[in-house]
Amino acid sequence: MASWFCLCLCVALPSYVMAQEVELPPGARQLAERVTALGSYAVPLGAASDGGVPARQVEGHILRRSWRIYGDATVLQVLAPLREQLVESGFELLYQCLARSCGGFDFRFDIEVIPTPDMMVDVSNYSFVAAEHSDGRIVTLLVSRSGNAAFVQAIEVQPTGTEAPAVAGNTLAGGDESAETNGDATAQPLIGAAELIDHLRRNGRAVLADLEFETGAAALEAKPYDSLTALTAFLSDNPDYSVLLVGHTDTVGRLSQNVTLSERRAAAVRERLLEESTLDPGRVSVAGAGFMAPLTSNLSPEGREANRRVEVVLIAG
Repeated sequence: MASWFCLCLCVALPSYVMAQEVELPPGARQLAERVTALGSYAVPLGAASDGGVPARQVEGHILRRSWRIYGDATVLQVLAPLREQLVESGFELLYQCLARSCGGFDFRFDIEVIPTPDMMVDVSNYSFVAAEHSDGRIVTLLVSRSGNAAFVQAIEVQPTGTEAPAVAGNTLAGGDESAETNGDATAQPLIGAAELIDHLRRNGRAVLADLEFETGAAALEAKPYDSLTALTAFLSDNPDYSVLLVGHTDTVGRLSQNVTLSERRAAAVRERLLEESTLDPGRVSVAGAGFMAPLTSNLSPEGREANRRVEVVLIAG
């Protein structure tokens, strides 16, 4: 429960090298760790609106990490002790919000999030905190639940002109799985139709990997897709669930164009899903994220192809 979680920010050297250590319950696993020697980060400072998410651009040494925590702890049960430890360590809260007050989908897809599957965010069930220390350090926390696990993302910024971030090691206290570290985002395996429903149940979202979209095109090819057949069967057998179809693009073109294109792709999938079933249309909604949530780098043709996709997000109730 909540007592298992603590965030320890400490001074490791006279010139204060930043270190962060997270103690997790048994079975927890660190999923990603990425250090940027010198970079910039847009610190979210308000709810999403038509103008986007208010943010302050900061520069420095950046440490990005994420963890998965199996169990039934709620988002707030995970976040509260982390937030409390920040305050006790001298941090001042700059902004905090829950999913709806943050701006829901718009906030989640307008802020920096470690790519799936290393960070999973239910757009209806997450919480965010941004905090700043008097010495200039910045920490943001994003906590969400997906399936039977909670996910935690921590982004730390150490001001320029100081030592680089020092990571306190990759072994998690109490964890029974070894941590994995990632460099820059690399391609993640897409989920095939055979594993789609199992992945959807466990993680709350999955890529509809057999759909085909060319650059700039929104229409699906006129052929059957096993993923849609499996999704239709699941929704028919589980009337208490609905889904959100989220379209994604590569980085070819402007953001506004890609957001529109990604939403059109999601809408095309919705149309095909409803054409071939008797599902209530109200159980299938759509959204477009453009290129704001890539699976992998857009610097290669293979990466761009992987990023042109539609994901299904499972919504209970």
